[in-house]
Amino acid sequence: MGVQKTQFLPFLKKVAAGRELSVSEAEAAFMLIMQGEVSEIELSAFLTALQMRGETAEELSGAVRAVRQNMQALRNVPEDTVDVCGTGGDGLGTLNVSTATAFVLAGLGVPVAKHGGRAWSSRAGATDVLEALGIPAEADHARQEERLRQDHLAFLAAPFHHPAMRIAAPVRKQLGFRTLFNLLGPLCNPARVRRQLVGVFAEAWCRPVAQVLGELGAVSAWVVHGHTDEGGIDELTLSGPTHNEVWENGQVVSFDLTPDMAGLPHYEIAALRGADPVSNARRMEALFAGETGCYRDTVLLNTAVGLHVAGRGKLLENGCLSVPALRRNIAEAARSLDEGLAQKALIRAQTGVSAQN
Repeated sequence: MGVQKTQFLPFLKKVAAGRELSVSEAEAAFMLIMQGEVSEIELSAFLTALQMRGETAEELSGAVRAVRQNMQALRNVPEDTVDVCGTGGDGLGTLNVSTATAFVLAGLGVPVAKHGGRAWSSRAGATDVLEALGIPAEADHARQEERLRQDHLAFLAAPFHHPAMRIAAPVRKQLGFRTLFNLLGPLCNPARVRRQLVGVFAEAWCRPVAQVLGELGAVSAWVVHGHTDEGGIDELTLSGPTHNEVWENGQVVSFDLTPDMAGLPHYEIAALRGADPVSNARRMEALFAGETGCYRDTVLLNTAVGLHVAGRGKLLENGCLSVPALRRNIAEAARSLDEGLAQKALIRAQTGVSAQN
């Protein structure tokens, strides 16, 4: 677009001096990054300065706006489509909870546009485990839209929708620590979903992420960070309390959720430990075939919240969590597993045979 690289220098100097960018400044800076007008050295310095000072909600909002403008979006999706996704970056290497949750929700008829990619901090990201399940990444956007409408489930691999993000990939790998890019993926779903369950790697990001999603048009955004015996995790957990920040009706409400409230057992996080993509895929197949324990119960909890986000089972009453409603949603999630509905959703994805055929 003929933009000179020197246009990025004021933004770099500002963050290097420890000053904050406004929403418009962050949007302009990330537009330059997405357009390939920033060198790897400049980008490395920029991301490092942001991380050392601590990124702000305004900077996140501006970055999200830039990435959304550059993504290749789906055009025809159901209005009640949801996404369940985590930022990664917690370093715990657990089984693929959000991907399993997507199948359980789809089995109940909830349209899920599952956005994901390969592992950055874990051993098996969504794309990795799906490939191990025999579900290759789909590049055809029209086919993804069809899958979403007919089978209630489409997997949106990030490289096919965010080609500009490849520019930052080498820098992110070389830096080796979390940057603002870890937060961008879950906030830039290519289906432009307005209903999301998002797990974040640090509790401090729960409220800013909820606020950014709300400001950008979310109907329901439930942002979570779990506390375990080994540190924080980017999903609802049964290893300790989960902190929740929920955007609905133009405001954010905050509360914690414990395993006791859900009526589910407490587990050490080691019980959810994953391995390589093939091992994680086999565990997911076992889950859908009836395996019980920590993996099942964790997926039930996340699905229960996913149902609320989808508008299928309201959990909040006057801004407070309803324990009876939560347990009803958990029972509905269990039905998807016990009646083989989630397993059927998996088989459709593996075979490519639509439920409409």
